[in-house]
Amino acid sequence: MVAEDVVLGVDIGGTNTAMGIVGRSGTLIAETSIPTEAQKPAAVFFDRFHTQVETLLAPFRHTHNLIGIGLGAPNANYYKGTIERPPNLSWEFVDVVGTLKQWYTIPIVLTNDANAAALGEMLFGAAKGMKDFIEITLGTGVGSGIVANGEMIYGHDGFAGEIGHTIVDHNGRTCGCGRRGCLETYTSANGIRRTVDELVRTTATPSELRKIAFDDLTSKQIYEAARRGDALALQAFEVTGKYLGMALADSVAYTSPEAIILFGGLALAGDFIFTPTKHYMEEYMMNIFKNKVRLLPSALPQGKAAILGAAALIWNELL
Repeated sequence: MVAEDVVLGVDIGGTNTAMGIVGRSGTLIAETSIPTEAQKPAAVFFDRFHTQVETLLAPFRHTHNLIGIGLGAPNANYYKGTIERPPNLSWEFVDVVGTLKQWYTIPIVLTNDANAAALGEMLFGAAKGMKDFIEITLGTGVGSGIVANGEMIYGHDGFAGEIGHTIVDHNGRTCGCGRRGCLETYTSANGIRRTVDELVRTTATPSELRKIAFDDLTSKQIYEAARRGDALALQAFEVTGKYLGMALADSVAYTSPEAIILFGGLALAGDFIFTPTKHYMEEYMMNIFKNKVRLLPSALPQGKAAILGAAALIWNELL
């Protein structure tokens, strides 16, 4: 019996780190996770990580052949194989690939989680067959992965593709990056919460959301209120879609993508976010690009996408 070639896909998050064995076609053969314990030194994490990987691989040693490892992580540098000053992790600078090389001699590649999601989309999801597209991840923050001519755009330093930190209002909201008015402050899960808070304070629109304190408010509650026809919740999605649509219209001018794919928790709001985003994207689009760019939902399975994206990263390198 010939052993099947597989890769390990890893998503390093601020709370948990998920990992899975993934086949060439995107089949998730086995998966597990560990608490990241981000407040502890990176060396402690990678020792635990290695132990967990070995436990995961043990039942498959004779039937599967591990040929590569792909990792997605915040503030990851593709060229250097490093994580640099990541949010939600107490690590300043970590040589991830160098650390893992003490245990593994197979190819190891690292990139940020949004780039990994884009590659996952290209190999296993909504971007199959596309050479030019943009993946936008709408979660706690806003990330992006830009693919042009079939290649991921990394830039000269490995950090290209930060659409979430393009400025949409120069006098706007403070951002975690230290600047004001970044797209992320309006179109992330926290961004729509801030929009609701502003609408509560500056309008008289009736809403069930007025009963919820800001610290207790979640983007899911806003979505559920919108489903019930809550006027303020619907207005919050309209505002969110306007900022996102404007930013995407500008993004199109750089690479002329075939499609823009929305991924993440906020994208699960469906038409509540897609309809205003598409409307404003077309309204603010340069004429030569109008009605050419599809706005699509991710086709990666929720809950598995991060692992599949990291696996796609290494499969893309190997192939």
